[in-house]
Amino acid sequence: MHRRLFHRLLAASTTGLIVLVQALLPARAADDAADAMILKLSTEVLDSIKADPAIKAGNVDRIIALVDSKIMPNVNFQRMTAASVGPGWRQATPEQRKRLQEEYKILLVRTYAGALAQVNDMTVTAKPMRTAPEDKEVVVRTEVRGQGNPEPIQLDYRLEKTPGEGRGWKIYNLNVMGVWLVETYRSQFAQEVNAKGIDGLIASLVERNKSNAKKA
Repeated sequence: MHRRLFHRLLAASTTGLIVLVQALLPARAADDAADAMILKLSTEVLDSIKADPAIKAGNVDRIIALVDSKIMPNVNFQRMTAASVGPGWRQATPEQRKRLQEEYKILLVRTYAGALAQVNDMTVTAKPMRTAPEDKEVVVRTEVRGQGNPEPIQLDYRLEKTPGEGRGWKIYNLNVMGVWLVETYRSQFAQEVNAKGIDGLIASLVERNKSNAKKA
């Protein structure tokens, strides 16, 4: 009798403890809608630029650090690299894939950083989008406006749903003024792979990144 009572009290106290711990733990924030995620991310980046004198003065290292910390965690970089390399990705060894991702990341970060260096009091707005709750991939279309630029810059994103991971979405392609980045690089990379193989593409990316670093 006493033993059964003891086990009931133990079970009740354990259940109560679990409920108490769950109540005290911070709840995971709900995933954002895709367009809300892009607007939040864009606003955070623009606010960081406005608040950092070194970035406003064109300090490339600071701009690269900002892109690396704010943008890249929200990108499915392996998917983006694989799509850009195209069929050659399947032929690449694990070490070659690692090198491709490293050099491609440097290329994209510097490209994006170069664009941010021109930012001056810009604002971002998202166009209306039609999506269904079950959609796994969406396109978010935005316009970037700045002082002295009467025409908005078109900047669109392709995103995949990642429930419970990050903000709930990850970018895997980017469209700047009508040109999708992955498709553009895929054409360039295919020529390199056909001519010199995967190692040739890696060498080309290394050289391009060195050249870009000298211009900075």
